[in-house]
Amino acid sequence: MTGSSTGTPRRAAPEPLEGPVVGTITGGTIIWFVLFLVQVPFYGWYSDHGHAWWIWTCLAGGGLGLIGIWYVRGRDAALKRAAAAREAGEGGEAGETGEAGTGPGAQGE
Repeated sequence: MTGSSTGTPRRAAPEPLEGPVVGTITGGTIIWFVLFLVQVPFYGWYSDHGHAWWIWTCLAGGGLGLIGIWYVRGRDAALKRAAAAREAGEGGEAGETGEAGTGPGAQGE
């Protein structure tokens, strides 16, 4: 019975949840670096027991977290710019006075 369309009805996907993404990624990155710093003094023990990779995993998590912080900050800024442009477009359409070409990158500059 593969491909049967008599199963449960399909629903529209819900909107994604937006939360404090930058803070979450920053917090996780800090935790990875703290775990790395806590384990470094015990490197000999970890190495003797074959667990040195734990230390390097924490360092890699912190490094990837830095990339994640850079990424989500850019994403957050882009979302805010898009929302501001959408608001300006909605609010400025009715009473626009021809100021659309006055910003940087406008024609004639």
